[in-house]
Amino acid sequence: MPFIKMANVFKFITNRPLWVNIIAGIVLALLLFFLFLLSLDWITGHGKAATVPSVKGKTYAEAEKLLKKAGFDVEIQDSIYVDTAKAMTVVKQFPDADEVVKSNRTVLLIVSRAIPPEMEMPNLVGYSFRNAEMVLKNMDLKVGDTTFKPDFAKDAVLEQWYNGAKIAPGTKIRKGSTVSLVLGDGVGEREFNVPVITGMTYCEAKRLLEENGLVIGAVVPDADVTDTCNAYIFWQNPERFDEEKRIMKIRTGQTIDVKLQVIKPADSLDKKKNRIPDEGDAPADEL
Repeated sequence: MPFIKMANVFKFITNRPLWVNIIAGIVLALLLFFLFLLSLDWITGHGKAATVPSVKGKTYAEAEKLLKKAGFDVEIQDSIYVDTAKAMTVVKQFPDADEVVKSNRTVLLIVSRAIPPEMEMPNLVGYSFRNAEMVLKNMDLKVGDTTFKPDFAKDAVLEQWYNGAKIAPGTKIRKGSTVSLVLGDGVGEREFNVPVITGMTYCEAKRLLEENGLVIGAVVPDADVTDTCNAYIFWQNPERFDEEKRIMKIRTGQTIDVKLQVIKPADSLDKKKNRIPDEGDAPADEL
């Protein structure tokens, strides 16, 4: 029976002139086109608009409730860390507040993260305080306490600390953390006799000088030196005496250059002359 009906339809079409079928096809196409245009308003919701409420600063639960009540769908687009915002608080919204859009549109939200992301601690040693402060700010880290120690590089970063201990570059640290800096205070006002460090090992001399606000500058080891720490200093600049045998003076924060060798110098001076003289030391001719 269905076959007979299809045959009758086919016969009906083929029994008409070609031009009639063409006109019928055009009329049918136009009819479908106008039906589509008339249905666009219903499909797209044309004419149904609403104002996007402001949800910035609200919790996600509050924002979702408010937006759905206004006829919008809600979706979290991303989460970022903001140290001044509570966890799961709306930081941004798209579209912006007070924009008039279609009521069935999806509003995208960016919310604050509950746990700050981790990042690698930068190497700030050698930076000026101003540059170090800018680097920390750009990486969402905070500058904590700043302390000073004797060093000729005034306001240069000598050490970086986190949670009461030195932190090495590359160490994982969370955004928003506070980093404290140790800065050089420049050449100090305290002046004393140049100490004799020849005959001491490099590490012994380094420790002695740092305790008194001095710094080892250039280090030139002999070719056979493999252990710098335990190598002996056989030359220093400045020396304790000038060409006229007068005791040289040095200030805190200044440097002493050294040369190292494997064997201890035979003419090294005694420890009394190696120490840093105090202001109350005897005159040069009594040492």
